[in-house]
Amino acid sequence: MKKCFTIILIAVAGTAFAQEAGKVWTLKECVDYALANNLDVQRSVYGVEGAEIDHNQAKWGMAPSLNVSSSYGFNWGRSINPVTNQFTTREINSLSPNANSSVTLFNGLRIQNTIKQTSKSLDASEADLEKAKNDVILSVINLYITVVFNKELLENARFQLSSSEQQLDRTKRQVAAGALPKSNELNLDAQVATNELNVINRENALALSLLQLKQGLQIPASQDFDIEVPAIAVQDLLLENSREQIYDMARQSLPEVRSARYRVESSNYALRAAKGSLYPRLSLSGSINSNYSSANDEPQPVIEDGVDIVPGTTPIGFVDGSTTLVYGYSVRFRNFTDGYGIREQLQDNIFRQAGVTLSIPILNGFQTRAGIRRQTINRQLAEITLKQTENTLRQNVETAYNDAFAASKTYSSSLKQVQAREEAFRMTKQRFEIGAANFVEYQVAENDLFQAKSDLARAKYDFIFKKRLLDFYQGKSILD
Repeated sequence: MKKCFTIILIAVAGTAFAQEAGKVWTLKECVDYALANNLDVQRSVYGVEGAEIDHNQAKWGMAPSLNVSSSYGFNWGRSINPVTNQFTTREINSLSPNANSSVTLFNGLRIQNTIKQTSKSLDASEADLEKAKNDVILSVINLYITVVFNKELLENARFQLSSSEQQLDRTKRQVAAGALPKSNELNLDAQVATNELNVINRENALALSLLQLKQGLQIPASQDFDIEVPAIAVQDLLLENSREQIYDMARQSLPEVRSARYRVESSNYALRAAKGSLYPRLSLSGSINSNYSSANDEPQPVIEDGVDIVPGTTPIGFVDGSTTLVYGYSVRFRNFTDGYGIREQLQDNIFRQAGVTLSIPILNGFQTRAGIRRQTINRQLAEITLKQTENTLRQNVETAYNDAFAASKTYSSSLKQVQAREEAFRMTKQRFEIGAANFVEYQVAENDLFQAKSDLARAKYDFIFKKRLLDFYQGKSILD
């Protein structure tokens, strides 16, 4: 039964994997899968968790400290009773429990500034995570559009091949009827072979772009994979906003700029915390402890219960001027305790202590001054990083704007070119079929049309990606 159950599980798992492997992926599914499996995103997630730990630890710095300890000892030979501090020669078991607590009352606002510093560092880590996700989304969209572009080029190549094959079949019948020379058929044979090679090249380009998309998603190359070709429409060729407007929106919305800004604020609080080491430190502390020693475990007389006066039997002297002996008296206790146990000793030996400590820094090897200088440098570096990030963003926005503007003009020109090439090919094809045009003219017209369609597809998807990149800089959704 166990073996059969295992076989069934393997079969079900294999079927599920086959179904998953054979599915057609949408753009959103590709993006979601990449975000869930990308290692840079996972590393950023752990970075956020580490920043949260630092922030929580900083907040707990305002809470009092509490420590509980206990020591147990075993002594033999000549030693000191830890309770009575008297010498004794015996085996002694001792127990010393202790609890202490302290709270910082003032330390130059170091704790408060550290809390603010770690809070801004946490915000920066969250912005870094958002940037890592944006990088993955942009990369997947670019790879996805490349696959769609190669699919369209492949369709164009197949259409050209189909047109050439149809023309070859027509020419063969005309050659067989004696209406056209054999050379026309041979030329069309060569053209069909050329078009078949174009189809193979486009298939290879599509396979390579699919492989690159798999690698971007971290999917094994051996897994069957295909994407859905969305109905991507060319948006308005006009760009609504100027470069400066797009840059201003990007500077406010993009996470890399916010991260750099948060780190500047974090470095400011870190500098304030370092300067707090120059101020006196005031703290309140207290402790409670007790001890127990087995040297005090012997039964003790209970005097409160009363005593018996018993005449003694041992002479202690003579009556003055006589030989009469004087006998003393002894004291006999009526009751004894069962022993001075652990509980009683710990209760009786409790010691409490409380105090206020004021620590004034005077000289510590210039460590505080060095720490302040380091934090000052870190703040300056953070400000440089912010400026560099803003400059890089400005350059990227300006480049993306120019690319999008050029792509819109290229697409518009390519669209007109395709319309003209289609009309030219239609007329040349009619003339070729009636013998008014030679094969060279027909072949040139067909190749020009194929190249124009390829250029149009390239311009179309290039403009789509560049336009979406501008939308991304403006804080708009690029997955719609």
